[in-house]
Amino acid sequence: MRELFLAEERAYIRWIDLPGEGPVRVFVHGLGCTAASDFAHIAAHPALRGGRALLVDLLGHGLSDRPADFDYRMESQAAAVAAVLDHLGVTGADLVGHSMGGSVAIHLAAARPDLVARLVVAEPNLYAGGGAFSSPVAAQSEEAFVTRGFSRMLALAGRADYAARLRLADPLAVHRSAVALVEGSAPATGDLLAGIVAPRAFLVGEFSLPDADAEKAAALGIPVTEVPGAGHNLMLDNPDGFATALARSLAEAT
Repeated sequence: MRELFLAEERAYIRWIDLPGEGPVRVFVHGLGCTAASDFAHIAAHPALRGGRALLVDLLGHGLSDRPADFDYRMESQAAAVAAVLDHLGVTGADLVGHSMGGSVAIHLAAARPDLVARLVVAEPNLYAGGGAFSSPVAAQSEEAFVTRGFSRMLALAGRADYAARLRLADPLAVHRSAVALVEGSAPATGDLLAGIVAPRAFLVGEFSLPDADAEKAAALGIPVTEVPGAGHNLMLDNPDGFATALARSLAEAT
């Protein structure tokens, strides 16, 4: 594990750096998740062999710090990830983001095109409104979620593996992130995606179809690849299918 102190946030952001020759791939996880749990097995998959991988825990998640005065918006998280890449001297990376992490990745690619050579997003949040997880969280007040809602969510989590990841997240960060997803950004994340010049690709799970955001991505001319046998947690539902689709998307995004 490596870390960088972010002076403005007065917090450490942490990541795992898996060495390798070839392109640098940066993996950004979703709401309430961690980079290692979601992407370590993908980064090490034979379909993606040969590249260096940076598995970044967003602030408020996993092993990164939990600053209480951070807004946890996608733009702010993107700036924190950009600081890691600047610290490492990485430019022209392959950027991969899932769900909320896909939104963070889009904001990063839009704000710092020098850092991103290719962008692959898996079921990102493109527009305001949130999703099945973020909307119920955002519907609660911050105080109610932090004091009661988070513990109830852990107890009622439908997936044991999600509860295991969620336990490592900060309740305040989860709530503020969910609110940010429901409120959306200006410009909207989907509009930012439309304007990104770098090659882009969109992955969607078979069980998530029909998916409005995938349809919007296709209308923008972005290649959309379906991962069979997978729902929203594509890289956990079908790791081989996800890794294969990701490798193909990166190869074609030239």
